[in-house]
Amino acid sequence: MAPPRTTTASDTPRAWQRMLSGRRLNLIDPSPLDIEIEDIAHGLARVARWNGQTSGAHIFSVAQHTLLVEAVLRARAPRIDHRIRLAAMLHDAPEYVIGDMISPFKAIIGGAYKQIEKRLLSAIHIRFGLPAELAPEIEAQIKQADMGAAYLEATHLAGFSQAESRRLFGRDPGLPAETEAGYMTPWPASKAEKQFLARFKSLLD
Repeated sequence: MAPPRTTTASDTPRAWQRMLSGRRLNLIDPSPLDIEIEDIAHGLARVARWNGQTSGAHIFSVAQHTLLVEAVLRARAPRIDHRIRLAAMLHDAPEYVIGDMISPFKAIIGGAYKQIEKRLLSAIHIRFGLPAELAPEIEAQIKQADMGAAYLEATHLAGFSQAESRRLFGRDPGLPAETEAGYMTPWPASKAEKQFLARFKSLLD
């Protein structure tokens, strides 16, 4: 009879990811102390929106998307508090470690993914001086801006018709033409990372 197997450290599934900053972020129980904005910017600039199914020489990154969301929010409410703008910029920040899943797949996976995403976002908020959970009315404002950004991305980059985009994402957010044009060309990862960091620092200050 074989002796009972001894459990070793290698048998325990690894629940953390090592970042370029040297931080080890636990995905199950994330600590705000292990979160660095440079890691977030670097990761989001290399995560593709729409599973990479967008036109252009580069992916349309989550970093560029979050900047577009903040621009849509600002266009709709020019005097909105800078902390809400910061929350808009960080609304997809957990994706720097868990990636960007398209909404239909999130719906299939259900609760487990959403729980991890929520814990990560709460830790990120705390790290940068925001409430762990936003008020429902603020979440609604950010969601509206997010849908407006999705409308533009869908019609300009992801091959959706305007009618289909209106049905799925609502109406065109009506950004100034110059602003819209600046965001509708996918940026290289290095530019997306740099722009994300610059905007973050301006809002934090």
